[in-house]
Amino acid sequence: MSVPTTVRFRRAVTAVVLSTALMVGATACGSGGSGPREELSAASMGELAALAAAEPVAAEADELAAATPSPTTSAEKQKFAKTRFVANASLAAGATYQWIVKPYRAGKFKKGAKGRTFALIKAGLAGAFAYNRLKAAAQNAKGDPLLSKAVAPLTAGIESLKGLGSKLRKGQAGDGDIDAFDSVINSVKEAGQSAGATVTDKVPSASQLGG
Repeated sequence: MSVPTTVRFRRAVTAVVLSTALMVGATACGSGGSGPREELSAASMGELAALAAAEPVAAEADELAAATPSPTTSAEKQKFAKTRFVANASLAAGATYQWIVKPYRAGKFKKGAKGRTFALIKAGLAGAFAYNRLKAAAQNAKGDPLLSKAVAPLTAGIESLKGLGSKLRKGQAGDGDIDAFDSVINSVKEAGQSAGATVTDKVPSASQLGG
């Protein structure tokens, strides 16, 4: 069975991100310069590997879900759509707060901050993950008329997050970028609430990210 194009693409992106993380870790640990250096522990690198692997797994889960039998009645379809919307949006919200908003507000992304390299790489991975989960949630919303109407105006905002994972990873994100993530997540929560699909932050572990 051939691997879907979207999965192959995400695997390629993941490989680039992870190889970058590994190179950063090797440089930090092996640098002979006299300036301060930041070392990434084996545990940190292991967590990064798990995080990087999670998004392709989530993508494959989406492909498999699309291939499973669909609910038959209108009521079942709407319930299924809401359930998947809540699951995806909640993961996006949890990842955004835990690895983007929270560390940014704590100053973890500032130059010279302890653990900055690790925090930025995690933020970049979380940004890409959150964007993809929000895209999936918006697609899920189309299965319920009320939810679809509430979420439709948010598609442009969700799409605006597409390149922010890369900016976060490179340490180039500012207040406006963090606020963009926060604003989109809050808007998605409000849209879900108005349609009877309550979204709450679900902070994923490395393994849960792929679920």
